[in-house]
Amino acid sequence: MDQSKRYADLSLKEADLIAGGKHILCAYKMKPKAGHGYLEAAAHFAAESSTGTNVEVCTTDDFTKGVDALVYHIDPASEDMRIAYPLDLFDRNMIDGRMMMVSFLTLTIGNNQGMGDIEHAKMVDFYVPRRAIELFDGPAKDISDLWRILGRPVVDGGYIAGTIIKPKLGLRPEPFARAAYEFWLGGDFIKNDEPQGNQPFAPMRQTIPLVYDAMKRAMDETGEAKLFSANITADDHHEMVARGEYILRTFGPDADKVAFLVDGYVGGPGMITTARRHFANQYLHYHRAGHGAITSPSSKRGYTAYVLAKMSRLQGASGIHVGTMGYGKMEGDKDDRACAYIIERDSYSGPVYHQEWYGMKPTTPIISGGMNALRLPGFFENLGHGNVINTAGGGAYGHIDSPAAGARSLRQAYDCWKAGADPVEWARDHYEFARAFESFPQDADKIYPGWRQRLRLAA
Repeated sequence: MDQSKRYADLSLKEADLIAGGKHILCAYKMKPKAGHGYLEAAAHFAAESSTGTNVEVCTTDDFTKGVDALVYHIDPASEDMRIAYPLDLFDRNMIDGRMMMVSFLTLTIGNNQGMGDIEHAKMVDFYVPRRAIELFDGPAKDISDLWRILGRPVVDGGYIAGTIIKPKLGLRPEPFARAAYEFWLGGDFIKNDEPQGNQPFAPMRQTIPLVYDAMKRAMDETGEAKLFSANITADDHHEMVARGEYILRTFGPDADKVAFLVDGYVGGPGMITTARRHFANQYLHYHRAGHGAITSPSSKRGYTAYVLAKMSRLQGASGIHVGTMGYGKMEGDKDDRACAYIIERDSYSGPVYHQEWYGMKPTTPIISGGMNALRLPGFFENLGHGNVINTAGGGAYGHIDSPAAGARSLRQAYDCWKAGADPVEWARDHYEFARAFESFPQDADKIYPGWRQRLRLAA
């Protein structure tokens, strides 16, 4: 059934829709299956995303038609399809009238992903009007809160050197806490990796008190504050809350130094919102493990990593992993910095839409996946700043001297970039950074050819 007369209006102007402020706009790369016209398929997609059915039904009235999603732009040659969704379509909380991410995803990435006349459709950007920004939670805490704890300026406080306990599974409580202590002697921030939680060989009630003891000893020894991101991910929201409350009780007077990590992609928006609302005084660390199943460029359905990052800010994530932009082991390239810019800036033009955030707190880019001190100067140069959290697992625990030396090498890499110095020359006067060249010789050979001769080391 051709529904283009009802669910498409190509006379609508995008600028007018934005000025009106009553629609969420979504841009997709869509291709119909052979034998289906582009506009017909696009209208069917919009119908399935809103009020439509596959047949005419007797219950439709004029009001229902007023909340139809409408295709307002198509370009079959570039597979560009854009749809305007009236704000009234989206579900609201009974308790406080707020908007919810599950409703946004249900409509815009829901049944339309399995339609028989669609070859593929992937959301590449979306626009949120001011009224919707006001109705989403947004972050309660941001990187400025961490800078304050670390005794830094709350504007441009700089790089936070972090790590992931390695190996990410298999350590009993004592070795886990010892690994944390060894890093904290040189670094700032430790996160549980996404699978770490309450395994039988490392029960949380045994591990967390030892981690807190390690933090206190490291703070006493260095005279610096330290930060710990504890994984509270669980299927059951009551379990999440129980884990979080136990951790806060254990850290007691240092509970402000605790962030909560949540596996937001596999756990879903409900998990993020539970953590955001129940633990509003904690930094909310969104881990996106599994997202590549749909965000990878090789996937033609779902949504992009850019869309995921943008959604995380609306939901209230204080920080989210945004990849390594081609500088680490994860899939990506230099242009992925857009994922960082959309969450950290108050105004940004993305792949399709310009977005204003109207003062919503920023979400911190968290950089993780194969990073070490040698890769960081180029990464910072590409991104244009160093106001990020970097969790370098192998980059710290793989340092030839110690995890503390690995942490110091990360800090020295940031200082090198900040000073605009040549990294090999910088290494002459910064021992831990110099030893990173020997710790990661394959990276050194690739990024800084001739480094051995310049540092006068034997080949």
